[in-house]
Amino acid sequence: MTTVYDVPAEMLINNVAQKLKTDQKTKPPEWASFAKTGAHKELSPDNADWWFVRCASILRRVYMDGPVGVSRLRSFYGGRHRNGVKPIHFSKGSGSIAREALQQLEKAGFIKTQKTGRSISQQGQSFLDDSANEVKSELIKTNPAIAKY
Repeated sequence: MTTVYDVPAEMLINNVAQKLKTDQKTKPPEWASFAKTGAHKELSPDNADWWFVRCASILRRVYMDGPVGVSRLRSFYGGRHRNGVKPIHFSKGSGSIAREALQQLEKAGFIKTQKTGRSISQQGQSFLDDSANEVKSELIKTNPAIAKY
């Protein structure tokens, strides 16, 4: 059985993002076209499908880290905030993006709410594991030596 841990994260996230986009399980909010992903960023994302990529990444992060909340996701998606001539400090990512993505994924049935935070549901776990299996089969087609692992 192939799981999320067995395949490269970037390939899995791109695969899940394409599925979320085609199945229309999530949709970007109206403000997503001009929003920054955090206070530490200077510009909005270059990728037109960044919302689906972020939703896929959050789904993977909830799968791997167990019950998580918005604050913990903000810390994960944060970065270095440049303060002009002052020293660089850490800045958290956008909470609105994390919250909206979690709500959409919960509405789609991939995430469930617990008392300690949000965790992956059975439907979400099978969705990610099936995607991981597809990614692994693509990797085996390109490089047959991987099949023994």
